[in-house]
Amino acid sequence: MATAAFYTLGCKVNQTETAALQQLLAGHGYRTVDFREKADVYIINTCTVTHLSDRKSRQMIRRARRINPEAVIVVTGCYAQVAAEEVMKIPEADLVVGTHARENLPELIEKAKTARLNAVVPLSEKHGFERLEAAQTGERTRAFLKIQEGCRQFCSYCIVPLARGPLYSRPVEETVRIAGELAAEGFRELVLTGVHLGYYGHDLDGEATISSLLRELVKIEGLQRIRLSSLEPTEITTELVDLILEEEKICRHLHLPLQSGDDFILKQMNRRYSAAEFLHLVMWLRSRIPDIALTTDVMVGFPQETEIHFNNTVRVVREAAFSRLHVFKYSPRRGTPAAAFPGQVPAKEKEKRSRRLIAVGRELAADYHRKFIGKKVDVLFEEAAGDKITGFTEHYVRVSAPSAPELLGKIAPVAVTAVSAEGLEGTIVEPAG
Repeated sequence: MATAAFYTLGCKVNQTETAALQQLLAGHGYRTVDFREKADVYIINTCTVTHLSDRKSRQMIRRARRINPEAVIVVTGCYAQVAAEEVMKIPEADLVVGTHARENLPELIEKAKTARLNAVVPLSEKHGFERLEAAQTGERTRAFLKIQEGCRQFCSYCIVPLARGPLYSRPVEETVRIAGELAAEGFRELVLTGVHLGYYGHDLDGEATISSLLRELVKIEGLQRIRLSSLEPTEITTELVDLILEEEKICRHLHLPLQSGDDFILKQMNRRYSAAEFLHLVMWLRSRIPDIALTTDVMVGFPQETEIHFNNTVRVVREAAFSRLHVFKYSPRRGTPAAAFPGQVPAKEKEKRSRRLIAVGRELAADYHRKFIGKKVDVLFEEAAGDKITGFTEHYVRVSAPSAPELLGKIAPVAVTAVSAEGLEGTIVEPAG
């Protein structure tokens, strides 16, 4: 049997697409192996959000060739889409495909065995949603389903609209069908992913929205959790919040990218809210759903960001009391307005601010986790290692308990006995539900 190895950089959408590509190749006789092993085909799913992700992508392309000089090296994802000619100059790359039109990847791999091939399709020729199946986790616990692609936000720092193109949505009927099949196969949690998830349905006929889709998905028997991967702050509606309150299946966890807590920087970023509006949203959400978990992304070192601007961000982050914080340093992207902005922040200063904000994030995570001491939480167990079994609550908090492999893929209550910035520890108190 032919073998394929995968390496993924970047966001949840990339991770979802990699898993879908694994399934696509599996249907054509490929067995997935670890990227460090010798394989017949290596697929590097690239990211181009920062120059570091570009560099890491190039490193992994070259590493694959060192592992097996005879392999076919496939480069896909955002870096491949926006810089196809640049990637083709890397001698180790045999096949370059972008962020869509990958349904024919097995056939393209066969062609690349005899000649190097640039198969990137321009975004101007993109028509409709890319038909890749759902991404499934190893223990049949959590499945990821991409339901939306494309972005029209055009934040001044972001290359994603140039890498992902126009808005397209997976049709409601198809989404419900796939979700039902996953539930029948034993998956307990479905994670809905998209480049700009809140725009789901804008290209579909009728009145499709993320809320109307959720109303159909909660009807599926056997599906116990539905999680939204990320939503813009401006896309949270009263209808969605009412639905989260009404339906136990919808996880009480929202990921809301903040990016900055300073109004001047937010305006320069072309973000469409103020710091006060973001905090008002957070307070409103907590008034409606007191136990909701809120996670976020924050950028440090955006052009012209001073110590005062940064301190405003720290203040807003603390006031919002996020349960998890993803911090990243601004990186100029060719083709974006911010790359030409004056006042680029020195790398050392970015690193200093990043370390400080990461420390704040760990502090807030520990504070949030302490709320669960002495309480019982329902955990979907996903992994067994050594003498521990681990999984996640609906609030996306990692929990570990003494090993009980029979609980993999099941939801069981755990009494929380200890916490840290990383998550919770506890003991299983009842048989699995």
